[in-house]
Amino acid sequence: MNRRKKKNGRRSAQSLVVMIVILGAMWFASAIRARDEANAAGESRTTEPTGQTDNTIAVPGGEQMLAVVTNPNLRGVDVEYAGMIMSFNPSMHVPNWVSWELTESETTGHAKRFNKFMADESVEGCAETWDYNYSGYDRGHMAPAGDMKWSDEAMRQTFFLTNICPQMKSLNTGAWKRLEEKCRQWAKADSAILIVCGPVLTDTLKEYIGDSRVAVPERFFKVVLAPYANPVRGIGFIMDNGRVEGGMQSAAVSIDEVERVTGHDFFACLPDEIETKVEAECDFPFWSNIKAKR
Repeated sequence: MNRRKKKNGRRSAQSLVVMIVILGAMWFASAIRARDEANAAGESRTTEPTGQTDNTIAVPGGEQMLAVVTNPNLRGVDVEYAGMIMSFNPSMHVPNWVSWELTESETTGHAKRFNKFMADESVEGCAETWDYNYSGYDRGHMAPAGDMKWSDEAMRQTFFLTNICPQMKSLNTGAWKRLEEKCRQWAKADSAILIVCGPVLTDTLKEYIGDSRVAVPERFFKVVLAPYANPVRGIGFIMDNGRVEGGMQSAAVSIDEVERVTGHDFFACLPDEIETKVEAECDFPFWSNIKAKR
């Protein structure tokens, strides 16, 4: 009698195990079907981009477009700082170009003006502070300190002499400064802009200052791109190293013209159809009337 009970108990346990296995297999198959259906639905939802209208043109990220193809006839050392990148020319002791993104939020910040120029000893050919002493030229920022209020480090690094060129005071405190202020207004209006500027080193340079023989540019350039505007737009400027007669408007040119003069290639990662159109534009009246968002 006891043996029969034990045998029947073993059979019941085996049946229960079989039932659990069958139910588990059925649940697993159902889960697989549900997952596949969800994936298929997800794929169909992501076929069309969201958050864009037919008029919005996708452009690469700002960081990709900060890179510049430097004129191959110029010596250049790539340098990267917290708020800007550049190609520095160790023979001329000035940058070939300096590039940075300026967002709406970066136009304000806690960082106080550093106001102490210094050599960057880690960069070959960087000028020394005394090269500018009694030269008659200002230490002219390429990336302005006023664009780096968002970071103490970024602010401080704009005072490295790698970011500086000899500028006449009439330019440094005149049209060049007004253009810097205008760029902040454009950043506030368009959420973000990309800026590249520097000396025109393809000119025949006739003057040098200091023991390092820092090249004195005869002209400077700046190009501005609003990559997130609809439509994307851009503009360039070329200014004499002195008083700019007619101000910013007289200095406005297309980005194509700046490329022709400098030998650099800007915003090369833009889709070709956008790059061709944007770099041919020079609509200063339109840019001049852009107002910052309130």
